[in-house]
Amino acid sequence: MTTLQGFSARKARFLNRWHAARTTRARAATAFVSAPEPRTIGSFARGRQLVAGNYLFAGALIEAPGVALWDVDAPDFAFEEALHGFAWMDDLAAVGDSSTREAGQRWLWDWIERYGKGRGPGWTPDLTGRRLIRWINHALFMLRGQEASEAESFYLSLAQQTMFLSKRWHAAAPGLPRFEALTGLIYAGLSLEGMEGLAPPAVTALARECAEQIDEQGGLTTRNPEELLEVFTLLTWAAAALEDAQKDVPDAHTAAIERIAPTLRTLRHSDGGLARFHGGGRGQEGWLDTALAASGVKKRQPDGLSMGYARLSAGRTSVIIDAAIPPASASSQNAHASTLAFEVTSGRRPVIVNCGSGVSFGADWRRAGRATPSHSALTLDGYSSARLGDSGRARASEVLIDAPNHVPIEVSHAPDGLRFQGGHNGYVRTHGLTHARQLELTFDGRGMAGEDMLLALEDHEQRRFDQVMDAKKLAGIPFDLRFHLHPEVDAELDMGGSAVSMALKSGEIWVFRHDGAQDLRLEPSVYLETGRLKPRASQQIVLSGRTLGYAMRVRWSLSKAQETAMGIRDLNRDDPPDIYD
Repeated sequence: MTTLQGFSARKARFLNRWHAARTTRARAATAFVSAPEPRTIGSFARGRQLVAGNYLFAGALIEAPGVALWDVDAPDFAFEEALHGFAWMDDLAAVGDSSTREAGQRWLWDWIERYGKGRGPGWTPDLTGRRLIRWINHALFMLRGQEASEAESFYLSLAQQTMFLSKRWHAAAPGLPRFEALTGLIYAGLSLEGMEGLAPPAVTALARECAEQIDEQGGLTTRNPEELLEVFTLLTWAAAALEDAQKDVPDAHTAAIERIAPTLRTLRHSDGGLARFHGGGRGQEGWLDTALAASGVKKRQPDGLSMGYARLSAGRTSVIIDAAIPPASASSQNAHASTLAFEVTSGRRPVIVNCGSGVSFGADWRRAGRATPSHSALTLDGYSSARLGDSGRARASEVLIDAPNHVPIEVSHAPDGLRFQGGHNGYVRTHGLTHARQLELTFDGRGMAGEDMLLALEDHEQRRFDQVMDAKKLAGIPFDLRFHLHPEVDAELDMGGSAVSMALKSGEIWVFRHDGAQDLRLEPSVYLETGRLKPRASQQIVLSGRTLGYAMRVRWSLSKAQETAMGIRDLNRDDPPDIYD
C-alpha cells in the first residue's frame, strides 16, 4: 500500500469513527415497529464450536476455551471484520439452546460496552449494515430473559448504528459493500420505532444501485459468482422486508432480482454449488437454492453468456466455462487469469475444478490462486494469460501478462450434443499465439471431447512467434494443459501412461485420454476453500508438449465408464473422436 493509500484508508476509518461518535447522541428506539422474519442461514456445527471456544473466522482458527470473543487476539483484519460483522450470530441461532443464547448475549452486550460509542474496526458502512441485519433478525432470541436496562442499551445501540449508517452508507464501495450498507439501513428503518423516515431514501438509493451495478446479463463487474449470490440474497431480503411492511418494491429493485436469478442458475453446477471463479467459492450448502426459491423467479438464461460465463449441461453433467476477459483490477482485486478455464461436475460430485481463491490463506496463496496454472486451462511457456495487478516476475506463479482484450465465443449444437468454441489473445503480445478451445458435451452427459489449439494467425503474430522460436534455438515453445481434480476424486495413471482413470465417491469412473501432447502425467494440486484451516491436497492431470509451428492442436476426451460383471468397461474406448475435421 502506498503512503497516500495508507493515509486515505486511515482518514476513512477516522471519519467513520468520528461520525459514529456523533451518532451516540441519537434518541434510542424503544421497540420494533415490525421485525423481518429471520432469513439468514447458520451452521449448527459452527455454533457449537463457537461456544466451545474454537473461533474459526476468515480461515484462521484460534482455540481459546473460556476466553470471551472480544478478548481474542485477531490474527488479521479479515478475522476482525468477521467478528464485527456478527454473521456468527446466525450460527448461534442455529443451535438455539440456552447456553448458546447466553454466550451470544454476553458477546453482544460486551460489544456495546466496548465499541458502542464508535470505537473499533466495526464502524464501517458495510459491517454496520451486516451487523444491523443480524441484530434485528435475532433480536427476540437475544433479548429473551434480559433486564430492562439491557434492552434499553440494545435499542440505543441499534439507533446509533442506524443514524451512523444513514449518514455514511455512501462511503461504502460500490458493489457488495454498498448493497450490505443499504440493506441494513432499510431493515433498521422499517423495523425500529422512530426510524421510519430513514427507510424511503435508502430504498431509493438501493434501487439506483441496482440499475447501475447489475448489468443486462444480471452480473457484477467483479464477475465473482459467490459475490453475485450475496448481492442477490441481500436484494431478496430487502424486497421481502418491504413487502412484509406493506411497502412498494421499486421497479429497478425487482428488475435486478429478475436479471440475477437466471444468471445464478447458469452458474450453478449440477450438485447445487456455484462455479468457483474470480475469488468466489461454491457457496454454503443450500444457500443458492434457498435464495432462488425466495426470489420466486423461475426464468432461465437463454443461450449465450451470463456474466461472461458459458454453460453446457446434459444428463447429470454440467460444464461451466470462463468465456470473457478478466475483470479490470479497478473492479476486483481478486480477478483471476482464468479465461477459457472450465469446471465439470457429474451429478453431486465435482470432477474438474479450479484451485479457487487463496485469499484466506495469505498473500502468497492469494497470488498463486489467481494465476493461470491454478485453473483448468492452458499455460504457455510458464506464463499466465493475464496481467491483473500483482507485481513481480512474469512467470507462472505471478499474474502479469496483458489481459486478453478479445474473447470471441460461440455456443451451438453439435451432431451428438452441445458445443462451445472460444479463443483469447492473452499470449499474442509475448508469443504471437492465440489460444482457441473447443468443448463438446454429449446429449446424455456421459462424454466430453475437447480440443486446444495455439495459432499464429496474422503476419505480425507470426513474426513475433519466429522471434521467440529463434530465442529458444528452434526447440519449440512449451505449453501445459492442466485439469485440476477435486480432492475427492481418486485418480490413477493407467499402465503405459496413455490414460487417467478417475473414481468418484459416487462409484462413477471417468476416463481421460488424449491425442497430440508429448507427455501425460499426474501432479499434486491444491483445493482452496474459505473456512478451512489449510489448502486441501488434490491432483491435477497435466498434458505437456511444445509448439513448433504456426498451428498446434491437442485433443482429449473425458468419458464416463460403468462397472459390469467383467469389470470396468469404458463407454468410449476409442481414441478421441475426430469430430473437428
